[in-house]
Amino acid sequence: MQIIPIHHPYDPKMIPVDEIVMVLGFFDGVHKGHQKVIETGRKIAKERNLKLAVMTFNQHPSIVFQKVLPENMKYLNSLPQKEQLMESLGVDILYVIEFTSAFARLAPQEFVDQYIVGLHGKVAVSGFDYTYGPKEIAGVEQLPTYAKNRFEVVTVSKEESDGEKISSTRIREMMEAGNMEEVTNLLGYVYEIEGTVVHGDARGRQLGFPTANIKIKSTVRLPRIGVYAVEILVGDKWLVGMGSIGHNDTFGAGRGLTVEVYILDFHQDIYGEQVSVRWNHYLRDQITFDGAEKLILQLKQDEADTAAYFSERGE
Repeated sequence: MQIIPIHHPYDPKMIPVDEIVMVLGFFDGVHKGHQKVIETGRKIAKERNLKLAVMTFNQHPSIVFQKVLPENMKYLNSLPQKEQLMESLGVDILYVIEFTSAFARLAPQEFVDQYIVGLHGKVAVSGFDYTYGPKEIAGVEQLPTYAKNRFEVVTVSKEESDGEKISSTRIREMMEAGNMEEVTNLLGYVYEIEGTVVHGDARGRQLGFPTANIKIKSTVRLPRIGVYAVEILVGDKWLVGMGSIGHNDTFGAGRGLTVEVYILDFHQDIYGEQVSVRWNHYLRDQITFDGAEKLILQLKQDEADTAAYFSERGE
């Protein structure tokens, strides 16, 4: 897959000459609804012997429109994760547009002329609620008018689960509820974050449960605070563990939020490793214990519950 970053205004010479099917959207999460849109584009591209291109943005439009600080925006995917998912879906070209004020000022006709026609789009595919400006004048209903018969417009209906639209918003709600099974169902894969193993306060080691402290970017969206059955990728191997998101209030109030993973039957130092963590199953909420002994008893139960969860899955 070819990844082409674009800063507006772009040099036409940097655009591949191939005619394409252009799939439009932001695609945070690349969930089943997004996958349906991309798969529709892929089928059309195959039928017409065209390349499949997807357009996304380097950051959420609200950073420009609503002046949200970039470090405060929480995403379901990092850009590298999104790129990997797009490649797995058979995308040939991924255009990553820098969402700047200059780009945001484009009128709907200018956007169509420069970013669909200008990128050699012969078919534009999007979800039913895609917009490229104010929704009153820049929705999928108006796109054929702006196309001026230069490309075909294909609109994909909403994808539903249990009678409700699959959306990034719904996924975030399920994460906040700790319903990771439903998150997996809506995404089509287990929710995963990336980070670096760093030194912590060694509290887990003192308790007999040494944890990998995971430093993550501020833009990573975490599931709700609690303890989870997780998998962690170390090197090229997925290992079973119990993950914790919380403040370790047993050892004092006002502590910062941490992400930690205790890896079952694992005794290696992995400081500095770049890891990924899959959040499979919510076990329990964070609890403030009356002393270390009660905490250790709970951790032993968590370990047993984690092992049982993966054993039932045949892992």
